[in-house]
Amino acid sequence: MQAILGVLFHSIGGVAAGSFYMPYNKVKGWAWESYWMVGGVMSWLIVPLIAAYLTVPSFVDIISTSSSTILGVTFLMGLLWGVGGLSYALGVRYLGMSLGNSVVLGFCAAFGAIVPSIYYNFNPQVGKISFTEMIFSKGGQVVLLGVLVCLIGIAVCGRAGMLKESELSDEEKKKSVAEFNLVKGLIVAVLSGILSSFF
Repeated sequence: MQAILGVLFHSIGGVAAGSFYMPYNKVKGWAWESYWMVGGVMSWLIVPLIAAYLTVPSFVDIISTSSSTILGVTFLMGLLWGVGGLSYALGVRYLGMSLGNSVVLGFCAAFGAIVPSIYYNFNPQVGKISFTEMIFSKGGQVVLLGVLVCLIGIAVCGRAGMLKESELSDEEKKKSVAEFNLVKGLIVAVLSGILSSFF
């Protein structure tokens, strides 16, 4: 039953992650910063408070009795996660929705699978698998093969983006993605992937 619930919740999360950008098509007159801020306030401030109120008894007491160190680290991680989210948004801004999502989420998956294990190589912890252990274990090799497939997919998407950029006139580029820029998009996609692997 737990496995079925896990799949169900993961599916709901996937649908939410894949569709959250759809309402932005209705606010074409707004600057992207404006609709991103409205979405951010709703999804990072208002909805989490409502969800916490409905699901965590006395959540205000829990937060108020937490140490300043815990609150500070939580705030810092949230801030850095926000920078990662902003770089995701910029990736979509510079690459367009389909190419941006493919490249940014591909880098997030690749870095998310590798960076934590590299960290555990330098800071070993019981129960955590280091990159060296990944290389020499069958399960780790499967993960690394998946990362390789992911990186090949990113390369294919990047190549598609370069072909698209070369085939379109400047006017057509602005019509499809107003600020299409493959280099800027790839830079922010890598930044987003690195940040997401830590936070």
